[in-house]
Amino acid sequence: MHWLALLPSPPQPSSDESPTCSADPEQSLQALAWWALQFSPKVARLEEAVVLEVAASLRLFGGADALHERVLGTAGQAGLSLQALAWAPTSLAALALARAGVNNGLSRPITQIIDGLPLHCLTAVQAQAAMLARLGCRTLGDVRRLPRAGLSRRFGKAPLLALDQALGLQPEAHAWLQAPAEFEARLELPQRVENAQLLLHYVRHLLLQLCAWLAGRHAGIQSLTLHWEHDAMRARDVGSGGSLTIHTSHCTRDFGHLWRLLGEHLAQLTLAAPAGEIRLQAGAVMALEELSASLLPAAPEQAHEPLAQLLERLSVRLSPERVRCGSLLEDHRLEAMQQWRAWASNGPAAVSAQGSTYPQPTWLLSPPLRLSMRQDQPLYQHAPLQLLAGPQRVEGGWWQLDAALPNGHAQQQRDYFLALSAGHLVLWVFQQRLSEFEHGWFLHGVFA
Repeated sequence: MHWLALLPSPPQPSSDESPTCSADPEQSLQALAWWALQFSPKVARLEEAVVLEVAASLRLFGGADALHERVLGTAGQAGLSLQALAWAPTSLAALALARAGVNNGLSRPITQIIDGLPLHCLTAVQAQAAMLARLGCRTLGDVRRLPRAGLSRRFGKAPLLALDQALGLQPEAHAWLQAPAEFEARLELPQRVENAQLLLHYVRHLLLQLCAWLAGRHAGIQSLTLHWEHDAMRARDVGSGGSLTIHTSHCTRDFGHLWRLLGEHLAQLTLAAPAGEIRLQAGAVMALEELSASLLPAAPEQAHEPLAQLLERLSVRLSPERVRCGSLLEDHRLEAMQQWRAWASNGPAAVSAQGSTYPQPTWLLSPPLRLSMRQDQPLYQHAPLQLLAGPQRVEGGWWQLDAALPNGHAQQQRDYFLALSAGHLVLWVFQQRLSEFEHGWFLHGVFA
């Protein structure tokens, strides 16, 4: 057995300079438990800590040391704060070690480690600490050395049972945690909030729970909705509340990313009346593909903000129409395979297109350059071209009207060839087919 005990940091009191509400210990512990589900399905809450049995997951994460480092490293990225992490053969022993500030409970026999811990490390023993201290007991080992019959008669069965369970002499029973199928969390604000930006401080606690819940499900989202209820002392013509829905360019559960994106949107929002309660609701939950870590050290520029997150923030500040990007379209015509659109439209509604299986030129000429001919053979720079491969027949566009074209629509009937010039340039040329307006050969692209 390999048990981990996660002891969350105590809530920090709010200050006047930072008007945030202190996190509810119950909500913080619940978020930590949901987050721990990504490492093992056997997760339970034990007093003020979260315990999980990870023996079956050690090989998946590369061994015990790698798993311990991953738990410590990713907790901060998820916005969670750990006061202590300890591991031992039993859950109660791991909790006792975490309270004592000791990490490793597997380096020596568990009896030797437990015997050296102070009385407060086990709750059942701590309840009788005053009387035990008068008997000369300072450590759990001192309590274990007392006569069991007399200890049970004077203090009941709880201290002995806790000691036996910590040492693995008695079985432990846990209620395994199961994350809910949908996420929705509420928070009653400690005071009336009139500025939308101040809501961001209170949303943090709900966002932590959301990201932890997503981590436990190995999933992500592309949208979330923040609802707020107006205070009862509002004007008559103001509604009961409002909502804000944000979308991300890709599926994510990154706390920092969602936190910054919410801040950008709330900075442009004006509340119609003071808010007294907020509610956070997740959008459609999708499986999040886990990417393999690089074998090489990360480059310095990789520590900066990812491009997708930067473009999202710019689209919020400058408007989506001023931040544009290219996207693939399902079309066989070279000039119609890509379309420039506003960044916001590349979110959940963006069309996923696959590239062509045929070679595609690096540079595209617009419009195509007509080539001269000699004995029905195309020439480039006064030299004949050598056709290497082809033809690739492209027909389409009959459904699109274009008044600028001679025939009034964008229909194409072309045979494309891969050609080699006398200067050893690889070219992409085509020959018009069945066209009453244009005949001959054209240069459409150049391969780099």
